[in-house]
Amino acid sequence: MKRVFLSKLFLISSISVLSIYGIIYACGGGDDWDYFNYNSNFTPETFADKSYSPLFLSGGIFYGIGFDTQHNSRFNDQIKSDWGIFLKAKVDTATVNYFLIGAETRNYYKDKTIRNKEDIEDLHVFLKTKKANQASLKWGKKINLNDDKVKSFVEFLYLAQKIETVSIGDEYWSYDPVVAKTFDNLKMIQSIENVYNTTSDSFLKNRYWFLTMKAYFYSNDKKKAIAFFNKTEASVAKNVLYYRALAYVAGVHYQQKNYALSNYLYAQVFDKCPELRIVTAYSFNPKNDLDWNKSLTMAKSNKEKAALWAIHGYYKDEQKAIEKIYELDPKSQHLNYLVTRFVNKQEEKVNNSFNAIRSAEDKDYSKPRVKQTVAENKTQNQAIVDKKVIDLFSKISVAGNTDKPYLWDIALGYLQTMKGDFTTADTNYDKAEKALPKTELAKYQLRILRFVNNMYKIDKLTDKNEKTILADLNWLYYELPKTYKGQEFRYQNATQWSKNYLAALYNAKSNPVMAELFGYSPSYYWGSGNSFYDNEKNMQDMKTFMNKTNKTEIERIAAGIYYLKLKDINNFQAVQSTYKNKISEAITFIQQTDSVQYYTFLGNPFNGNIKDCHDCDHVAYQKKKYSQLDFLTTIKAMQDKVEQKEDVYTNSLLLGNAFYNITHFGNGRTFYEISIVGYGSSPYSFRDTMKKMITNCDLPKMYYQKAFQAATTKEQKAKCTYMIAKCERNEYYNKKYSAVDNWWQIQDDKVNFVAWNAFKTLKNEYADTKYYQDVIAECGFFNTYINQ
Repeated sequence: MKRVFLSKLFLISSISVLSIYGIIYACGGGDDWDYFNYNSNFTPETFADKSYSPLFLSGGIFYGIGFDTQHNSRFNDQIKSDWGIFLKAKVDTATVNYFLIGAETRNYYKDKTIRNKEDIEDLHVFLKTKKANQASLKWGKKINLNDDKVKSFVEFLYLAQKIETVSIGDEYWSYDPVVAKTFDNLKMIQSIENVYNTTSDSFLKNRYWFLTMKAYFYSNDKKKAIAFFNKTEASVAKNVLYYRALAYVAGVHYQQKNYALSNYLYAQVFDKCPELRIVTAYSFNPKNDLDWNKSLTMAKSNKEKAALWAIHGYYKDEQKAIEKIYELDPKSQHLNYLVTRFVNKQEEKVNNSFNAIRSAEDKDYSKPRVKQTVAENKTQNQAIVDKKVIDLFSKISVAGNTDKPYLWDIALGYLQTMKGDFTTADTNYDKAEKALPKTELAKYQLRILRFVNNMYKIDKLTDKNEKTILADLNWLYYELPKTYKGQEFRYQNATQWSKNYLAALYNAKSNPVMAELFGYSPSYYWGSGNSFYDNEKNMQDMKTFMNKTNKTEIERIAAGIYYLKLKDINNFQAVQSTYKNKISEAITFIQQTDSVQYYTFLGNPFNGNIKDCHDCDHVAYQKKKYSQLDFLTTIKAMQDKVEQKEDVYTNSLLLGNAFYNITHFGNGRTFYEISIVGYGSSPYSFRDTMKKMITNCDLPKMYYQKAFQAATTKEQKAKCTYMIAKCERNEYYNKKYSAVDNWWQIQDDKVNFVAWNAFKTLKNEYADTKYYQDVIAECGFFNTYINQ
């Protein structure tokens, strides 16, 4: 994660928006936290306090939230609670919340509160002058404005809102620096400090102390904030307000380039005030090793040193931070989140896909990578974990003197799994289970890591070791997706990894059907379908498997998770047979899909137009909507009539249109757009076998030629000739770009038209037909040709 510390970033410590949105949004790359959810088996929420969650390993700015947008509202609940206790029954909760927070407006970029300033101003005037006004008449019916605590509440709000004119931020999206506001009314600041000095109520005194700090921080003489803090801190309770004020002091020191002291203070706030962990971690910024070492020397205790290492480890070298903190304070909670970050980083390096690493010379990214064997994958992954890490975690696990000993047992077990020491991993999981919290998340976490360990033990599938994973496969693939309602638990990675693992094992057993069932994933780029079914034996073997009634348990699991059913394969065969002009066979396959029709044609597939515009055909009026079965039975009826010499011209022309429309150039692409064939607006979205099938116009061209031979008028012959020209055009481009792998490789050769044979015939022999004039009006290619 990259960090940018600009000159005004010290203002973050004020816990208000100010310029932070212009900084974090400009520097952020979005919220990629879910990437780690789907590529990890180790759930940090199981082990670390919620206050650390934004600091879990993330691909974005902060884990789970992306951007920190709570600068105006972070302490709203606590403020409402504190004042509610102070006012007790004198003011009801809704009224307290209204005056403190006001009407709230939120959207993706904003977390902003708006207080009813007019009411507060008017009540302040009433209390000073005793002259009734609109606010006093309104609120006097609800609260006792003569009560001393109510008066104190109003007076505090009156002064606080003056400071909020500069402390509440309203800039939410900007790449430009935001000019920081300052509070220049020194008389007002002095009056706030005077109230602090004179009030005897401990609650109010604490509030006015913080308000004084806040006022000085936002003044144009921020050094006074440090002076006031140093003069008074000994008498102030070490509560949240104290640490908020300490963050102000750290921010001022940062502005004054006292980086070592600033970072030392930020670490104290990080340690003692969980609410500010995200802010202080982002603000922490040693400029160099000298600054860092100075900060360490300022620490007055091991706990303070540990806090420094806790933030340092967030940005740089979790392993070293863990070592240092453990030496200083083994019970430190900071270790918990650092362990999760470290383990998650180890997981990042694991090859779960079983794809071999692409060589530097292999630049053809359109082709899939070579799949690894289980042995090759293990060898690669076992090299990830350093033995020194195992030794460190083993030492801590054995000592058992941390805040959560079971965390170290589980983490060690997982690292040992990665390293290939499966037996010792089991021992550590057994040890962890005895002390594990009785929570769903903890139970699931241990189970999934045990499962991963058990899977890794398998080098070759046998009836015996297969049984060790069946229950967990059912749990992962079927139970969890239905029963788990939370968001934290990371099981998706184990789901996909285990499928890849089993596919590799079945490949080793020369069982392509089971390898396909577990190992299928969308091909190397979107829409290219599934090449497994290009092999006729594979297809027949898969159908045999799906028809098998006595499947084993693991076969049942495999069939259940597979994305295709028998009807899908029959549909694919129907599509293939149609392109081969085996219509009776295609009808038989369609009828074997349990009469489930996948698609209805969006346009009339028997229409033949001058322009290829499938969108136009889709919105045109259609008397009948054709299903796949309707389409095929209509084709069969027309073919029978042609065979019987019945209206050969019309039936041949309609057959030519039908076969043309189910090519990529026609209006009936839905006929072939199934998951096995693929999807895409360009032929280059499809694998080569399917691209050839859906772009071949030989069949429609044959029927157009039949129609031409049977035509009895020049208009009919002109139409057939033009339809043949469309096929010749498509054939020209198919050949021209046959070696091109994707759309972007096509080079413009400046050829605007080609005089295909049928174009020449149309011009030379049918220029006197009405259809000829229609073609000129609609076909730019032909118009260019005749006017060249």
